[in-house]
Amino acid sequence: MAPDDLVLVGRVERPHGLRGEVVVHPLTDFGDERFVPDATLTTARPGRTPDGTTVLRIEAVRWHKDRPLVLFEGVETVEDAEALRGQGLWIAASSRPALEPGRFYETDLVGCQVETVGPPATTVGTVQRVDGTAGNSILVIEAPHGEVLVPLADEICRVIDPAARRIVIDPPAGLLELNAPAATPRAAKRGKGGPT
Repeated sequence: MAPDDLVLVGRVERPHGLRGEVVVHPLTDFGDERFVPDATLTTARPGRTPDGTTVLRIEAVRWHKDRPLVLFEGVETVEDAEALRGQGLWIAASSRPALEPGRFYETDLVGCQVETVGPPATTVGTVQRVDGTAGNSILVIEAPHGEVLVPLADEICRVIDPAARRIVIDPPAGLLELNAPAATPRAAKRGKGGPT
């Protein structure tokens, strides 16, 4: 399976206990579907794509403080678990459930080119990540003058086409300039409740 066909759904944080369990930091909204007995995950070391790596099958899982504690088949000691520390856990993109209209997977939005409605249309930049939670998400866009933050809202994001790697926005006045570097720094005002 090619790396482009895989999606990161979690990362092994550290061993838990002495019997091979690991604490996983979930990177998915569907953790209760991803981290279940008999599910398989592809692993990769930090900073590497998941091509040519190992496939692990989940033997058992239990949840503690919003994190799954996972026992993989063949991982039986704390030393085995330590060898997994920091590794990404990937699934096939095709195994993700379909989303309702108007909802998107973060990984499908990252890398999309953002432009304004026209005429004339202007290029804003490229989506680097999506911050926030479902219903309150913000596109973090790399623009020539720095990061631009754009709410992922229907009234602003007019066209979202992950297949074409394109998002068209109709930003309110001043939104794109909010993070632009100021021509001259402004002095902070001191006052009640302000910095001292």
